[in-house]
Amino acid sequence: MLGSGGFADVFLYEQNLPRRQVAVKVMLAEVVTSQVKQMFQAEANLMAQLSTHPSILTVYQASVSADGRPYLVMELCSAAIGQRYRMEPLAVPEVLSIGVRIASAVETAHRAGVLHRDIKPSNILTTAYGHPVLSDFGIAATLGEADVTEAIGLSIPWSAPEVLLDETSGTIASEVWALGATLYSMLAGRSPFELPGRENTSSELIQRITKGRPQPIGREDVPARLEQVLLRAMSKKPSNRQRSVLEFIRELQAVETELGLAQTPIEVAMDDWAIATADDPEDRTRIKGVVSIDPSGARRRRRQSVSQTLTRAPTSTVVRESVGSQPSGPGPARRRWSRPLVLAVSVCAVLVAALVVTATLVLVKVSSNSEIPTVRDLSGRVSNSTIVFTWSDPGLQPDDTYQVAVGDQPPSIQHATEFRVDAKEGETVCVTVTVNRDGKTGAPSGQKCVERAGSS
Repeated sequence: MLGSGGFADVFLYEQNLPRRQVAVKVMLAEVVTSQVKQMFQAEANLMAQLSTHPSILTVYQASVSADGRPYLVMELCSAAIGQRYRMEPLAVPEVLSIGVRIASAVETAHRAGVLHRDIKPSNILTTAYGHPVLSDFGIAATLGEADVTEAIGLSIPWSAPEVLLDETSGTIASEVWALGATLYSMLAGRSPFELPGRENTSSELIQRITKGRPQPIGREDVPARLEQVLLRAMSKKPSNRQRSVLEFIRELQAVETELGLAQTPIEVAMDDWAIATADDPEDRTRIKGVVSIDPSGARRRRRQSVSQTLTRAPTSTVVRESVGSQPSGPGPARRRWSRPLVLAVSVCAVLVAALVVTATLVLVKVSSNSEIPTVRDLSGRVSNSTIVFTWSDPGLQPDDTYQVAVGDQPPSIQHATEFRVDAKEGETVCVTVTVNRDGKTGAPSGQKCVERAGSS
């Protein structure tokens, strides 16, 4: 037995093929009803869809046992985080890293239209390689159904006031609240409204959450800015919280930068990742959202493929003009075109089309890059054991962000014009900064490399 909850037990098993240790979550026989079965099946489907994310627990299999109890076969992970913070609060850098990774998982679920609705420390597990993962989507609901879905198995200490007051069963804002409360708990060693030495019954906690404010964390090593981020996330009014989990992540990254820590990368899949991996690696000429201008000056957007433009459209047009039906009625004598001449005209048309498309590509590239500013004055300096990179604002709009890439690592997203990287003596760190606007990136800055010299 690895653990037990209100609806299921979790056991340690060894799978035969392929041979490995797994965790098997089996529904309790006394709670097996048609409604709970549907909930369990929904969890299996949700976990399967989302568990490709590096910070969401992986599900290997789902089925029904011989006695009629549904079960899930999952990646074996440790529940140490949910137990350790009670005995010894976690270090600030670890909490920030866990926060960014788990919040990335929640943001990914939101983009798939799913609310977790039970974010808390005990639902954050650790893989064998020390990576935090979010588990237990057992009471998850789609964003559209959240307001009409009954909340089952509510975790009071980490539930937002509006959820406890039964104003909603879950929203993006309530997920932001739960994330803030979870990180607060890891830093304070207790849930936000739990008072040591006082009554902490369910009714007492609900009263404090809906009417009071969290007590200060009470740690000198917790920066004031981090506490402000968490208090904002736990604002009573949902409108006063971060507008999205992504905004919450960026504020955590800003705290990492303030502390001189390397930013934990945001782990959110790009919208077109599947298309990109499915395409022929040699085919890198697909145009998306080409802007074309007609003679009247009106602009319109269309989607097309370069290969279609070069092969299908020109060829079909030439064939219609050369070997199509002859015009009726009086006129000059009909002229027959030989096959070689048809082919020659086809080739010419293809070449002309290629030139037109090439010109269009150049036009699109120049116009799109000119709209997004480029960082041109990236500089770096060594400060103790940290390399500090700075640059001037090239003219960002309010929703623009910087993508800072360190070597081959995934880029970090931020609003600040400063980026810090810890470096060992003799280590050289290279950074590139690119502006991101509406999911599109402009031209990258020149790469800046700085070496932290060794002591003489």
